[in-house]
Amino acid sequence: MNVDIRLPIGGMFSAIGLILVVFGVITTNNQDMYSRSFGANVNLWWGLVMLAFGLIMYYFGRRAAKRNRS
Repeated sequence: MNVDIRLPIGGMFSAIGLILVVFGVITTNNQDMYSRSFGANVNLWWGLVMLAFGLIMYYFGRRAAKRNRS
């Protein structure tokens, strides 16, 4: 079985990143929650970082799978 580890890692990071982005957007007006981080919406920003990383990993995993088939 030839499974590239980048595919499940990309899916996991994309899913968690998407959850954090949605949570960050929903709680964007809650100033009490983000007072410890100097008003920065940490959930939104790290969710975007994790989503981008997951999509990049998934892209490179799919690209390698296409190369191995041909």
